[in-house]
Parts: sequence; C-alpha cells; structure tokens
Amino acid sequence: MAADLGELLVPYMPTIRVPRTGDRVFKSECAFSFDSPESEGGLYVCMNTFLGFGREHVERHYRKTGQSVYMHLKRHVKEKATGAAGGAIPRRRNGKVFLDLELNRDFNGEDYEYEDEAKLVIFPDHFEIPLPNIEELPALVTIACDAVLNAPSAYKKQEPESWEEEIQVSRHARSLRQLDNGVRIPPSGWKCQKCEMRENLWLNLTDGAVLCGKWFFDGSGGNGHALDHYRETNYPLAVKLDTITPDGADVYSFEEEEAVLDPHISEHLSHFGIDMLQMQKRTENGHHTDNNARPRVSEWEVIQESGMKLKAVYGSGYTGIKNLGNSCYLGTVMQVLFSIPDFQRMYVGNLQRIYDYSPLDPTQDFATQMAKLGHGLLSGQYSKPPMKSELIEQVMKEEYKHQQKGISPRMLKALVSRGHPEFSSNRQQDAQDLLLHIINLVERNSAGSENPSDVFRFLVEERVQCCQTRRVRYTQRVDYCIQLPAPIEAATNREELLAYEAKRKDAEENMRAPPQPVRARIPFTACLQAFTEPENVPDFWSSALQAKSAGVKTSRFASFPEYLLVQIKKFTFGVDWVPKKLDLAIDVPDFLDLNRLRATGLQASEEELPDLMPPIVLPEDTRDNSMSSIDSPEIDEAAVMQLAEMGFPLEACRKAVYYTGNMGPEMAFNWIIAHMEEPDFAEPLTLPSMIDPGPSTSDSPMGATPLANSPPEESIAILTSMGFPRNHSIQALKATNNNLERALDWIFTHPEEEESDALSDMADTEPNDNTFSNANSHSDSTLSPDRDTSGPRVKDGPGRYELFAFISHMGASTMSGHYVCHIKKEGRWVIYNDHKVCLSERPPKDLGYIYFYHRLSSS
Repeated sequence: MAADLGELLVPYMPTIRVPRTGDRVFKSECAFSFDSPESEGGLYVCMNTFLGFGREHVERHYRKTGQSVYMHLKRHVKEKATGAAGGAIPRRRNGKVFLDLELNRDFNGEDYEYEDEAKLVIFPDHFEIPLPNIEELPALVTIACDAVLNAPSAYKKQEPESWEEEIQVSRHARSLRQLDNGVRIPPSGWKCQKCEMRENLWLNLTDGAVLCGKWFFDGSGGNGHALDHYRETNYPLAVKLDTITPDGADVYSFEEEEAVLDPHISEHLSHFGIDMLQMQKRTENGHHTDNNARPRVSEWEVIQESGMKLKAVYGSGYTGIKNLGNSCYLGTVMQVLFSIPDFQRMYVGNLQRIYDYSPLDPTQDFATQMAKLGHGLLSGQYSKPPMKSELIEQVMKEEYKHQQKGISPRMLKALVSRGHPEFSSNRQQDAQDLLLHIINLVERNSAGSENPSDVFRFLVEERVQCCQTRRVRYTQRVDYCIQLPAPIEAATNREELLAYEAKRKDAEENMRAPPQPVRARIPFTACLQAFTEPENVPDFWSSALQAKSAGVKTSRFASFPEYLLVQIKKFTFGVDWVPKKLDLAIDVPDFLDLNRLRATGLQASEEELPDLMPPIVLPEDTRDNSMSSIDSPEIDEAAVMQLAEMGFPLEACRKAVYYTGNMGPEMAFNWIIAHMEEPDFAEPLTLPSMIDPGPSTSDSPMGATPLANSPPEESIAILTSMGFPRNHSIQALKATNNNLERALDWIFTHPEEEESDALSDMADTEPNDNTFSNANSHSDSTLSPDRDTSGPRVKDGPGRYELFAFISHMGASTMSGHYVCHIKKEGRWVIYNDHKVCLSERPPKDLGYIYFYHRLSSS
C-alpha cells in the first residue's frame, strides 16, 4: 500500500511545498466564503499556495491553477455527554492536528469537545488519504503535512505583527535635551513652518518645530522639511502629531534612521503643553472604555437599547459581524454600505464573475473580499434561527442563550488596513475615517466598471469673495460627505447647561462630587444654518489685489447625491490636547429638504476675480537659480515619477506637479484626485503664456513639448500576440505605467466593453472617463441642465431625502468606546451591535454620529 500511495503522489510531488518562513497558511477560513473546518464541508488547504477553500470553491481553484493536492481539515464539535466532568480537556482524535487552530468562541469549552480530522485529497477524482500516515507517505509529503498542520493560522500569526517589527527604545530618549523656548503646541491648526503642508507633520522634541515629513506611497507625505531641520540642528527625535494617543505616539529617530520607542514621551510632550496623563483608558469586553465612565453610562444604555427585550432577527440582510477587538467601527460601516442596492449589485450581484476573474491570491483582491463579505451578510447562510428542538432543550435547561454568531471580517480588515498606520492596529478608530477610506478603495478598484461609490459623490460650489474689492470666484469640488457643526450656543436648554457648568466648577473647587451631567439639545436646523454661514479663508490671496487680503467662503450644493452622508462634528480637542466628544443630542429629522441650498453660480450683479495664480514661493536657496529659468518653468521630475509609479498617466502627473507649483508629491496627488474625472485629465501639458501687457502669440516660448506617453511597441506586440486587442493592450499599459505584468492583470480584471467603439480614437487618453460616463448615462437621476456630462460622475437630482441608517458612537473620544448602527429595513428599524442583530424598539436618532439619507423619487 505504501508503494501504491508513493506512486500515486509522484506526478504531484513538484507541486507540494513545505511552508517557509513568511508563508501564511489559511487553515481557518475560506478565501471566498466564511466556511471553516467547523463547516459541514470542512476546509481544503492547497498544498502549494496554502490558501483555504470551502467545498463550493475548491473546484474553482483546481480548474484555475491545476493544483490537485489539498489537505482537508474538519473539526467536529460535539456537546459533552451527560455527566462529563466540567472543564475536562477536549478530546482530540488526532492529537496535534489543529495544534494552533483557535477554539470557536461561540462554544463553551466546558460544554463541548472537539474531534479534529485531516486527510489529503487529490483532485479531480477526490482520492482521499487519511492523516497522519507517516509509514505510507513519501517523506517530503509527510514533512509538508506536518508543517501545514502545525503552522499558525494566517491571522493568528499576523495580529501580533500589526507593528510589523519590534521597535527598540531610542538611545536619545533618556537624555534628550529640550529647549526652554516657550513653545506651546495647540491641539489643532498645525502646518509646516517652512511650507503650507498640513498633513504628515512631525514635532521635533527638542525645540518644538513643526515640520513636514517625506513622501510615502500610502498617500501620506511632505517635502522633507523635518529631515532638513535635523541636518541643520542635529535634534534627533520627532513625534508624528496625528498619532498621539493615550498609549503613546509614533516617534522617529533621524540619527538612528528608524522608528523608535520613547519611554519618556509623556514628559517630553508635556514640555510643549501636550498632556497625555489625563487620556488613560482601560479595556473591558473588547471595547475601550474611559476611566471616568459615569457621564457616559446613560449614553451606552440608550444607544444599545439596554434593558429592553429586543427580538433577534435572522435571514438575508440580518447577519451580524463579529468584533475582532475594537473593530466595531469596520462592522458598522460595512453593514450600512451593504444595505445600499448599488453595493449589493456591484459585489453580490456580480459574485460569480468577480470570483472567476479573481487573481491567484484572492485574499489580496479588494473586489473578491468585498464580494465575500457582502454575500456573507446578504445570503442568510450565516444567520439561521435555532431549530425548534434546540429552543425546547434550552428552555428546559433554563439557559437560553443568544444563538447569533455573525461572520468574521478578518480577511477584509487585513486587506483594507494594509499599510495604514491606524487601521492596521488593534486600536479603536473613527468610523468616518474608515468610511472615506473604503470609498477611496472602491474608487481605485472600480476603474472600467460600475462604481457603487458614485451614489455618494456630489459637487460642492464654493464662492470666495475678496472682502476688499467685493469680487468673487466660483469653483467646484467633489465631495462625499457633509460635516455639520454642532453650535452649542444654539442649544435649546442653554440655561440648564450654564447652571450645570457653574455647579461643576463649584464642585471642582470645593473637592465635591460632580453634578449629574446635562446633555446639550441642539436643533438640526441650527446645525444646517451653521454649515451655510460664511467662513473666513485663511491666507487668502486676492488675484484682484495680487496680494493677501481678507476673504470669506460660502458653500452650496452644485449637485445632490443619490445617497447623502451627514456627519455631526461631535469630536474636538481640549486646550490640553485631551480628545473629547461633545455631549449633545440633535433632533435629526426623518425627512430632509435641501433644495434651498442648491448653488446658483455667478450672478449678474457680481464681478469675478481675475483668473490668476498666486506667485510660487520658492525656498531661499533655489530662488536665485530659478530666476534664470523664468521663461521655462521647471517641473519636479522626481515628483512626477513618484506619482507615475502609483499608476497615474505620466502627462497627468506632469500637470499635477506644475499646477501645484512644485510643492511636492502630496499636493500634486490631491490635485490628481480632484481632477481625474476631467476629460483632458491625461492629455499632454500645455503651459500657459506668461501674463504680459501685450497680446500673446501662438509662438510663445512657454509652450512645452509634451512627453510621448505611448507605450513601447514591443510591449504592445507581446500582449497582442497573446490574443488581446491592440486598443485594450494600449489601455492596459497606460493604466499600469507600461508594466507588462500589471498590464496583463489589468486586462483580466477589466474586460473590454462591447460598447467601447468610441474608445478606438482615444489612444492618448485615460479610458476610464468615457467608461464612467457611459455607466451613468442610463441612470434615472437627472443631470443638472448646465452640467457637461463629461465632467465628474455625479447622479444629480432633487435634494429631498429620507433617513435610512445611522451609526452611533459611545465613549468620550474616537480612540475609545464602541460603535453600533441602526438600519431601516422593510419599514422597521434594526439594531446591529456586533454579531447581534435585533429589531429596534427605540432607535436613538438624536445621538447618532453619521447619518445616511437616500433620495426620494420625484413625484
């Protein structure tokens, strides 16, 4: 028999691998579904890629890759026999088969026992070889099987590595010298002291200088002024401003050239007025809560509808999402997104197509993991009511327990948080930040296909007026959410609030217990009014005066989205840097009419500001050199190449760098995001003539010779020789910066549209604009009559909305607390609290944080 098994495995030996250091073994969950070894069909682990597949999906992987040998893992969960000793060690039939596979938390270890089973399965004949089988299997196969069985599951291995490497204490931390220069850092409003950067800012811990960091491909970056400052001063340590939490902060040592730990970070920050000691918190039941939790008790009870007998609901659309430990912000956002038909249609409606075109590693494909989660939430497969026999047994035992289990978002969370310093951690995060991050990922991964995030996109008209000349400028920008301020001064219980504040101060001075807190009640109309009020424009440059002046800005809707996101600005910083949430309630309406906020554009009585750009402020050391090239403005080619390597068209990158005045890759990146839907986005840069009193001529020396952006013919020939159309090959190469391997993957994930005849003449433009326009041309929404349909994709329509969902936050800041969401389905409100899904009795609409409205059809 041993010889027979050896001969049977000979043809497959080259495909069987032993897991190496760095290989992830997915033996706890299917890449396409939420099947696990505990599922009825068990889990199949590929012995070459170590990916896991449920019974319904393993055949697809076999057909796509030709890989024939899989390890089948099955865990049998059985209730212990009556009379079994409580707390006995679970019985395991095969010893160490699942040595590192975590126990299912849905089953009490004292009441259940586990029997684990493993076998090799050879496709397509499904020939099975029970394991362990040391005597009969070749040595290589035995070693590979043992390695897979004893390897840590992919995410158990990944969790402790959320920081990716062990960070060492800096040699400068203990003896760091701090200057007594009186610098105090405010809790907001920072910008680089040498440029206009307001992101990726670093505080030097010696002199308090706030300067920008270097450019990174995750979207953060700057112009490197923090590093320049170190080279000038040798002040070694800096802390990233937006990473300061009660647990510490991200500290970098320029001298050691790596991220470091600073055990004295609290003391070093307090030198500049940043107090971390008041920000301590503890963890209970997987949720971060605050030491001073008394003021928040009622909020927790009201939002979670505690004390009410909520009825559990099951089936399609009523599946919960497990909390992985401070991951409720992700769960609530995904529940709301997959209650929107466009997301359902894109990811669940196209499930089979997405799975068929998924790459060889589907765990790293955004569309696949979105489809997986969407199907898990909407199929009802993972939300089944308990059997009647189970209920009767539980009632007899008088120990009825909630049977909802929910699905685990591990795979999607690992993918969307990859490379993100906050989402990749196990700390609580802001649901609003995650929502915009997901929308950005949807945008980036929907090129050439339907984009469900179009339902959120709208245009904002910004009217800026020079206070001195009264002249105006109108511009439009794309946005996805409106942020409504919460004006405390407009509270209807203002007198009660003033009385409470007086009592609180008195109690504090006399060392007495604080009074019962009072929640501010603010009318929604006051929030909307504050949103529409004119605001001052910092550092406004008036093109009429050609100098800085006072300016005011007002914002209106140039279009109304199909789905409106409204965020209440509840979070702020105290003067001592302690983050806090405003304790307030807002009477958010079920129906909302915003038509009066429709933009009107330039009025006949208004005079426009001249269309002039402010002068480019160059660093002192380059100003003299730049004067010699005033007739030929330079473009930072290094910044251009950094953007091009991210996949943007070369000419678009050149334009972005030019129009942002060579202010660095991040400024140019923001320009790209704001202009990528324009029809001439990827066309060659045409430099404007310098402003001159005399007439301009077409022979102006300012005209720049555009760089050729046509892919190399040899690359086109390689793709066309593989049977792909020339047009499609050119599009693929342009979309991937002429990278052959990525272009091939692009072709498979962007099938050529049948209606793309019009694209044949667009060899030198990005293909996505026309595709997006076509995708929206069949929308029932009406386009604004004065809009060019080739502009940014918007689904304009009436500004009348109905509330259908809201996300609520409990806790004192976004770094702590818990999120739940309420969604209106089939005419009734449902509360989604992690894995628990129940009918809502009293939806706390006045305590929400993010509100979701859908447009009412015009009638």
